[in-house]
Amino acid sequence: MSDPKKNKWLKVFSQSGHAAVRLICFPYAGGSAQVFKNWAKWLPKSIELCALQYPGRGSRFTEPAITDMTEMLDALEANLTGVLDKPFVFFGHSLGAGIAFDLTRRLEKKGFEPKYLIVSGRNAPHVEVDREEVHSLPDPEFQAKLAEMNGTPQEVLDHPELMELMLPLLRADFTLSETAEFDKETKVNCPMAAFGGLKDEDVPEEGIEGWGKYSDNFKYHMLPGDHFFLAAEQSEEALLRGIVGYITK
Repeated sequence: MSDPKKNKWLKVFSQSGHAAVRLICFPYAGGSAQVFKNWAKWLPKSIELCALQYPGRGSRFTEPAITDMTEMLDALEANLTGVLDKPFVFFGHSLGAGIAFDLTRRLEKKGFEPKYLIVSGRNAPHVEVDREEVHSLPDPEFQAKLAEMNGTPQEVLDHPELMELMLPLLRADFTLSETAEFDKETKVNCPMAAFGGLKDEDVPEEGIEGWGKYSDNFKYHMLPGDHFFLAAEQSEEALLRGIVGYITK
């Protein structure tokens, strides 16, 4: 098995020889591994914190972003199996939830089963919600939608040069998320939990509860906040308590 620190797909934020479980986090659209960096201070030493670094950001800034879900899953399957040498948990938010879910189903066929799959901020695949697709909107409308979603800092939205750099990456990630076609029937074998934001207009409670269709061992939780509730201090703490609770069961 390979060292996670030598895997370009991963950033390792806490590592201990005593860690019993490896928590691997999947970022949302436009996000990098760094969005999970601060979680290290909340987690016990028994949990090793890693986060995916997708192409097109951070240390992989010069690589083209992936816009096709099959290509993304093929790459992850090829590059992550070497670090699944200890019990592991997948956590994904929004786009990351969809990737983590489908990757889990793939890996389970190869004999790699997570201790837990935790999804957040994304509707279950079979739940139909009237939501406007944004990946093909012209730049002004696309930026307006980003501002509505409250996931891009205002100082970035107001900085033309930064937005010129960020827009292709964000559009690629939304294309990946909105054009993915998921199997709406096949369950995962592992236990599963889902988290949602009470004020998330795009992912209502029924979209979070709907994930129960895909696991025989499932619970869900609704937390204060909008789509990016995981970045709000109160909700982030509650989310992490929940994650740790599932991991240490």
